[in-house]
Order: sequence, then C-alpha cells, then structure tokens
Amino acid sequence: MIKTIIIDDEKHCIITLEHLLKQNKNVMVVATTQDSTKAKALIEEHKPDLVFLDIEMPKMNGFDVITQFNPVPFKVIFTTAYDQYAIKAIKFAAFDYLLKPIDIEELKSAIVRIEVA
Repeated sequence: MIKTIIIDDEKHCIITLEHLLKQNKNVMVVATTQDSTKAKALIEEHKPDLVFLDIEMPKMNGFDVITQFNPVPFKVIFTTAYDQYAIKAIKFAAFDYLLKPIDIEELKSAIVRIEVA
C-alpha cells in the first residue's frame, strides 16, 4: 500500500486527484491540505511514501516545502499547471511531474513505476 498525501492550494484539484487515485487499490490517501505551511507537520505525522505536491501556492511554494527535508524521506510527484518548472523539479529529485489537468494514463504510469521502485 502506497501511503499518499496531497498538497494543493486548490480544493477542486485535491478532490479530482483523490478521485483518480481511488481507482488504484494500492494507493491510500492518508491526508490532504490546501495550506502549504502545514505540509511539513502533516508529512512528519503520516510518514507518506508519496507526496503529490503543487508548485504554485501562496506562502510557500512546492519547492519551499521540499527544502524543509534533508534528505527527502518520500517520493514526490509535482502536480502543476505550469511546464516551466520541470527542470527545477528534476533538480529537486522529483519522481514525476504531472501537468494539470492530470491525465489518468500518466497518473497510472507514475503509480506503476512507484510500485516497482
């Protein structure tokens, strides 16, 4: 079972991603938040295997969230509407980078790769 947290400032994006993830019985969403400043505490509490992380968020962006961990004890899939952050995401050891709206086949492919990693 892949324990997952979703961090995104847009509630509808969280709801959509949760719905897509429920189609995979090997993924369990253990927590979500729209407040990036609460992400670190949530991650420390739930110890997820995987974090779906938006990049453009108020107060702290996705990269700010990641830099709070050294080393990063989970895999990260960035979920964003902006393709210009892809290179930076790679430098932050992103497992994957999914553009919104999230394509179900790309999501499935990412999950399969996590399962075998």
